[in-house]
Amino acid sequence: MNVAKRLSEQSLKNPDQLAIVSPAGSHRQKTNRSYVSISMADLDRRSSSIAVGLQSMGIGPGKRIGLLVRFGEDFITLVFAMLKTGATMILIDPGMGRKNIIQCLAATNPDGFIAIPMAHAIVRMLSSRFPSAKLNVLSGRWLPGLPSVTLSQLEKSSPQDYRDPIHDWEAESAIIFTTGSTGPPKGVLYTHKTFHSQIDLIASRYEIESGGVDLSCFPLFGLFNAVMGTTTILPDMDPTRPADVDPPRLLDAIEQWQIGQSFGSPALWTRMGNYCQQTGRSMPTLKRVLSAGAPVPPRVLQSIRSVMHPDGKMYTPYGATEALPIASIESRDVLGETAAKTADGAGTCVGSRFPSMEWRVIRITDSPMQQIGETESLPKGEIGELVVSGPVVSTRYVTRVDQNAIHKLSDGDRVWHRMGDVGYLDSQDRFWFCGRKSHRVTTAHGTLHTEQVEAIVNSHPAIYRSALVGTGQAPNQKPLVILEPWQKSATPKQLEKEIADKLKNYALTKNIANTVVYPKKLPTDIRHNSKIFREQLTRWANDRRE
Repeated sequence: MNVAKRLSEQSLKNPDQLAIVSPAGSHRQKTNRSYVSISMADLDRRSSSIAVGLQSMGIGPGKRIGLLVRFGEDFITLVFAMLKTGATMILIDPGMGRKNIIQCLAATNPDGFIAIPMAHAIVRMLSSRFPSAKLNVLSGRWLPGLPSVTLSQLEKSSPQDYRDPIHDWEAESAIIFTTGSTGPPKGVLYTHKTFHSQIDLIASRYEIESGGVDLSCFPLFGLFNAVMGTTTILPDMDPTRPADVDPPRLLDAIEQWQIGQSFGSPALWTRMGNYCQQTGRSMPTLKRVLSAGAPVPPRVLQSIRSVMHPDGKMYTPYGATEALPIASIESRDVLGETAAKTADGAGTCVGSRFPSMEWRVIRITDSPMQQIGETESLPKGEIGELVVSGPVVSTRYVTRVDQNAIHKLSDGDRVWHRMGDVGYLDSQDRFWFCGRKSHRVTTAHGTLHTEQVEAIVNSHPAIYRSALVGTGQAPNQKPLVILEPWQKSATPKQLEKEIADKLKNYALTKNIANTVVYPKKLPTDIRHNSKIFREQLTRWANDRRE
C-alpha cells in the first residue's frame, strides 16, 4: 500500500545502481565535472533511518509536516522518509513568493516543519500563524533559536527498526499546491493510491524500464525516478527558473552521463533548442524527452527533435496538479498533422487519454455543480469545458475548500474534476485545448479563446509569444493581443500593424483590431515559466486603456 515500498523493491533488485547524482564543485568546470552520488540501496537505507527517527518524535499518520528543503538529494530522501512514516507532507513551490508560501502553509495548519535554517527562522518569527507546529527538524547548520533536532541526528537511527504504518492506499500522503496561475494556490490532497497510479501510467505509456538515466529538470518528476529504477541526475540549475537555464551545463551533463531521458518545461526546451541551433551542439544520447506545463510550440518540438537521438521521441503530457497525467501526444503526430491546424486557430491537440482515464466535454458554465448529472455533454467538435475521472484524479482540495464546489463533481462512485480548460474532442477522441475557461474573452461578435488566437499570432516569425486579454466588461469586451517579440523591435508600431493585418485574414480573429507590444517579458508562472499570467496583463491593459 505504501508507495515508498517501490523504492525498497528497486533497492533489492538493483542495490548498486545509482539513485541520485548531484553536481559538486564549481559550475565553471565545463566538462567531466565532479559529482556525488547515492545508490538505490543507500537511498532506501537512509530514508528508512530518517523515517525511524521521525517516528520516534511522533511523526506518523494524521500528522502534517511542511517540507521546506531545496530540491536535491536531501529533498528526495526526505520525501521517501516522509512516505515511510505515513505522515502527510506539505510540498510547495519556493518560487511562489514569501507571502503566498506563508498563506498556503498556514492554511494547512501543519504539525511541524522539516526545513532549512532560513525557513525555520521565518516560521519562528511568525509562530502565531503556525500554532500546531511542534514537531520540527532542522536540515542544515544549527544556529541559536532553531530546532535542536537535526537531520543528521535522525540518520543515526537503525533502518532495521522501521515498521510500515500504511495499510490503506487511500491514506493521505501529500498536500501539493497548484501554481496559482489562475487564482490563489490551492492545496490538492494526494493519497498513496494517487502516486501508485501516476507511476504505473507514466511507466507504461512512455515505456520506462529499470536502468535508465534521467536529467530531472522538474522536481516532481524526479521523485518518480527511483521507484521506476531510473537514475536521477540533478541538473545544475535553479528549478524555480527553468527559463533562465544555462544550456552548456545541461549539455555537459547529458554528454558526461550519457543521459537518455529528460523532463523540462517548454521554456527550458525553448532555450536549449535555440542554443543548440546557434552553436551546433547536440544531445545524441537523448531518446525520450517530456515537456509540460503549457502548450509546447511546434518550433520547439522541431528544434529539440533535430538535436536528440534520431529514433528518439518527444512527448507533451497533459494534466494538472489535480489530475496528472491525463493525455499525451508525440512530436511526430504534432509536426506531421496537428501543428498546421493549430497555426490556423484550431487549438492545440494534447493527444489521447491514458488508459483508465475518462473524459467528457460539457457546456461551459461558471456556476458550481455537485453531480455529473447536472452537466450537459457536448458532441465532438464543439468547444466546452473538459471534465475528467480516473485513478489519478484528486478527490478534494484541503485548502480553499470553497473551490471543491466549483471543481469537483460526483457520479455516486467516482469524483470528476472540472479542469477549467476549454476545448473539444475530435473524431479520434483526442482533446484540442483552446484555453482556460477564466481567460475567455466575450465580445459582441462572440467568444474568443486564448490558445486559438495566440497560435495564429505566434506563427509570425518575429513573435516569441502573445496573450489575448479582454478589456471592459463581458459580454461586450474589447479584445487586445499583447505581443512579446523574440527581440526588441525598433519599430513596434510596424509589428503591431503586421499582426493586426494577419488577424484580419481569419474568420475567427477578423474582428480583433487592437495589438500592442509589451514593454517587458510577459509574466509567467513560477513552476514552469511557461503559463502566462493573463490576469496581470488584463489589469495592465485596463489601466492603459484608462
